[in-house]
Amino acid sequence: MLFLAGFLLISAPALAWNAAGHRLVASIAWTNLYPGVRVEVSRLLHNHPDYERWIRRSGDEDLDRAAFVESSIWPDEIRKDRRFYTPGVEEPTPLLPGFPDMERHGDWHSIKIPMDGRSPPESSRGQIDRQLKRLTKSLSSGKISDANRSYALSWLIHLAGDSHQPLHTTIRLGENGEWDRLGQGLSVINPFNPRRGKSTLHEFWDDLPGPSSLRGAALEKATRTLILAHPPPASGKPSDGWIEESWQIALNYGYPHSSDPVVVISRDFYEQSREIANRRVTEAGYRLAETLNKALGKPGRKD
Repeated sequence: MLFLAGFLLISAPALAWNAAGHRLVASIAWTNLYPGVRVEVSRLLHNHPDYERWIRRSGDEDLDRAAFVESSIWPDEIRKDRRFYTPGVEEPTPLLPGFPDMERHGDWHSIKIPMDGRSPPESSRGQIDRQLKRLTKSLSSGKISDANRSYALSWLIHLAGDSHQPLHTTIRLGENGEWDRLGQGLSVINPFNPRRGKSTLHEFWDDLPGPSSLRGAALEKATRTLILAHPPPASGKPSDGWIEESWQIALNYGYPHSSDPVVVISRDFYEQSREIANRRVTEAGYRLAETLNKALGKPGRKD
């Protein structure tokens, strides 16, 4: 894709989907994994240094599913984890067993594609497109350690969700001449979300899948609801295509039509955005399962 070149990297952190969104992506993917692939991803995640933490907090009796679902939010959690560091901002931390490095990799979560075709003021860009490909290749490789493959798996589960959040693929130049940092430059008030008052537009999109506490029976119910409401997308689309879809959605539907400094979200915009978010979360789950089935499954077998 020609437009995935030379885009702006903003240092301010931006989450893509809240914990509910990422757990839903993982839960939908788990439902669609081949049985043999479930066994393999469970074996790999058992090698992850934070495996015990994931299953303790889950409350899920199915420990394999619990680890898979909880691993989906791990790359966001390490943003505040003192074991890890941000290069150029903090001093490097000691390498711990089971990790290939201790960087937070904040630039892996997104890519910044200008909405209007203008050239951004810097040449750096997010890495989500490159990392999705690299992590998938690492996961399917028989030449790297299980520890490194476990690390790649937890990141891949997360980034599959990130790539489907429309505002994780775009930047917009505001009237003040400043880039809006993935929708973080626009303040909104969402009267339909009692959990949050004023927020950024990026946070508005992050929160659409539901409360971050979503787990257990409520997560299972929401998973079934989304699967029934949204059929699988056409198979075989590469991860660059996921990103291009998100960019097009952000371009056409991501921003409310208002020039107010603080935008009050209308019911129509809220309902439209929520429907898009539900569909994107579901598509991410299906595509994550397809990616893992292909990377870890045996050719010609679905068992």
